[in-house]
Amino acid sequence: MILPIVLYGNPVLKTPAKEVQNEYKDLRDLLNNMWDTMYHAKGVGLAAPQIGLSIRIFIVDSTAYYDKSEVHKGIKKVFINPKIIHEEGISWGFEEGCLSIPKINAEVLRKPVLKIRYQDELFQWKEEEYDDMNARIIQHEYDHIEGILFVEKISAIRKKLIQSKLEKIKRGIVDVKYPVRQ
Repeated sequence: MILPIVLYGNPVLKTPAKEVQNEYKDLRDLLNNMWDTMYHAKGVGLAAPQIGLSIRIFIVDSTAYYDKSEVHKGIKKVFINPKIIHEEGISWGFEEGCLSIPKINAEVLRKPVLKIRYQDELFQWKEEEYDDMNARIIQHEYDHIEGILFVEKISAIRKKLIQSKLEKIKRGIVDVKYPVRQ
């Protein structure tokens, strides 16, 4: 089922999310709905706060960023109760966007490598290292469960330039092809 995506300005997007217990009711349905919602909106990641749930879950499918000969480098994963252990390398910039902040892109600097500890959908603990676009998408979605939005990481000049667009989104004035809510 496709769920509405919460727009910029909703307090759930600014609230650090709570841990998920392994007896979470209807987890499988929630994850299926998150995948459906993300793909319908043409996203590569989606965090639970973006659908109004302040819980530490996000999903990532980075395969769209790799051409056919490198598609094996992409990941399609569920991250439950993640914790980034460390990030390293020289920060690099990339134009990011967000389904909760439609039609706004801005360069965000992020470290190229990270190590993360998380539970999968069976609540099995994993510890893995990611780089390149996989790391960037994970960092973006991880920020969501920490109550941080990518527009908080952009230059002051760029933020000033998009301020009126952000205000429109906050008021629900958006033109997107996926369901949204304030």
